Amino acid sequence: MKGIAFGQYYPSNSVLHRLDPRIKIILTILYIVCSFLCKNILSYALLLVSALLLIILGKIPFKIVFRGLRAVLFVLAFTAVLNIFWTRGEHLLFGWRFINIYAEGLYAALFIMIRITTLIVGTGMLLTYTTTPITLTNAIEDLLSPLKLFHVPVHSFAMMMTIALRFIPTLAEETEKIMTAQKARGADFSSGSLVDRAKALIPVLIPLFVSAFNRAGDLATAMECRCYNGDKGRTRMTVRHLRFVDFVWLALVIVFGAALVWLNILGIGYTV
Repeated sequence: MKGIAFGQYYPSNSVLHRLDPRIKIILTILYIVCSFLCKNILSYALLLVSALLLIILGKIPFKIVFRGLRAVLFVLAFTAVLNIFWTRGEHLLFGWRFINIYAEGLYAALFIMIRITTLIVGTGMLLTYTTTPITLTNAIEDLLSPLKLFHVPVHSFAMMMTIALRFIPTLAEETEKIMTAQKARGADFSSGSLVDRAKALIPVLIPLFVSAFNRAGDLATAMECRCYNGDKGRTRMTVRHLRFVDFVWLALVIVFGAALVWLNILGIGYTV
């Protein structure tokens, strides 16, 4: 669980690190939309290549990115099995009693695995891996600043989102420590029925909640000691300005989405 990618910043001096965080949030949204535009094998292949290019451009070691995918291996396997055995089509590959595997099911499983993987890699490379929590908070606040006209507490909302995102890997690491301590005391989390395993997690949840509340209290105390009082009279040490390269990246992602649509129109290979 400590390999969860969300909230982990990797310091580097790549082109993705130097992009404006506001543009990176917009790019992330557009990239997510592009992942749902894919319809055939060529568009999914291009989507997978784009994720690899983001890793290379972000100068993040592949082992760190792949370690972050371990947390979703069960989700990938579960969705693949569902699509393989429950998708019906015209090209039957294997049939035995009530078990039927179609070529359409294999394609659907492959497509959903590529989509989930690229979503995690793309959002991680454009946001959490290459953006510090403070800059991410400022970017969210800037993008939502028009809501201040309606008296929406934008700064508080951005701060809560960033803190929640940052504490995901922290709580995951805390969970692993608690489970290790429980195993040293004779707890068993890997055997028995599903109900027994769920019951075995109860001794983990209670100290985890206590630790989470303690961390929240320590964080609140630290913010008070630093005289934090929200966005009232608050200024920023670094004022960011959009550059030409930011708009170039925005245009590239738009062109990327158009290329995916064009590949879908060509209809080469299996199409969903």
